[in-house]
Amino acid sequence: MSLKSSNKVDTNKVELVIEIGAEDFEAAVQQAYLKNRGRIQVPGFRKGKAPRKLIEREYGEGFFYEEAINAIYQQYVNDAVKEAELELVARPDVEITSVDKEKGVEMKVTCTTKPVVEVSDYKGIEVEKTVKPVEDEDIERELKKLAEKNVRILTVDDRAAELGDTVTIDFEGFKDDVAFDGGKGEDFDLELGSGQFIPGFEDAIVGHSTGEQFDINVTFPEEYQVKDLAGAPAVFKINLKAITKKEYPKIDDELVSETTDFETLDAYKADIKTKLEETNEKAADQAVETYLLDKVVENMKGEIPEVMYDNRADEMVNELAMRLRQQGMTLELYMQYTGQSVDTLRKTYREQAEKQVKLRLALEQIVKNEGIEATAEEVEKEINTIAENNGITADEVRKYVRDEDVAKDIAVGKAVELVKDSAVIK
Repeated sequence: MSLKSSNKVDTNKVELVIEIGAEDFEAAVQQAYLKNRGRIQVPGFRKGKAPRKLIEREYGEGFFYEEAINAIYQQYVNDAVKEAELELVARPDVEITSVDKEKGVEMKVTCTTKPVVEVSDYKGIEVEKTVKPVEDEDIERELKKLAEKNVRILTVDDRAAELGDTVTIDFEGFKDDVAFDGGKGEDFDLELGSGQFIPGFEDAIVGHSTGEQFDINVTFPEEYQVKDLAGAPAVFKINLKAITKKEYPKIDDELVSETTDFETLDAYKADIKTKLEETNEKAADQAVETYLLDKVVENMKGEIPEVMYDNRADEMVNELAMRLRQQGMTLELYMQYTGQSVDTLRKTYREQAEKQVKLRLALEQIVKNEGIEATAEEVEKEINTIAENNGITADEVRKYVRDEDVAKDIAVGKAVELVKDSAVIK
């Protein structure tokens, strides 16, 4: 391989001229011939037995050139990038400029390189930390959760349905006396007043009793998602099969002692307050960190290739797809449910992707500025942690994650701590 030249043609753009010698090119062409001769028919020869020269005479001297180049060019590009000491942020654009049996192959490779950035004033950033106080209503909200966990569901058979009740119904909707798709349900549990159905539907069930069959007249909203039903009047035939209500327990010492690790309501309230204070403290710390890192990005200068933002947005889409698969759903089905496309998802992630890219570049520059490094022990510990969290061995982790990448992440984490430790928190 011969790297003939390396020239910076624009900010974050380097053009490499690479030459593949005639000898190496000939070896690749011969390999392409050996790989493909079994499917080539030349008159006078059994299939797969024709000499290379006859095939080239029959189909042209360059018959195997494309496959030969495709088989070897990537390694030459990789070697040239390494020799030129470039760090790429996107796949390079490769253009074959000349192919000659006697002279070999020459190609022009346009590389998008990692940008050089400057970061200043990342130490001593002033920030105000505000911890939200725990209010009585915060504690009451947690107490209501305890009551909700211990609620009793009682069957109502001595009165008609009221708002707040849950009714079990069969229903079927009709427009112009014709049943419409999606308008039918059986044994459907509906909490009256929840707003789960279109306006007027739930209110119309109020006042009816178990066992009643009746009609509900409603009008679909103008902005209803099904165009054929938008703004249209409809009739729902209802069979009210059951009514239930929630009976919440009294929040007192007895409930607390029976359902928690505490003996009294006051002790339980004190514990709630302590935990909420800890939560609020963590939230305040997170807000401080977010502010500090936003300032780091704000104080960074550099021209960043758009492709870095695009690549990060694509990664975020792929990460979403992975999370959905873990939940038993495909990205395609998710997009159908949400009415989105891959392009709209990318646009949704774009702002966040841009912020993440800028922050990573800024922190990596701080790592360089401060000479921050990860020790071999820290890398080993992190790999073991990854292995434990995923139920695999450290050797298996190393099949997918390089030690140097783990070391970079650890160093970046140290850079974050440096910014936080040096901050002036008021």
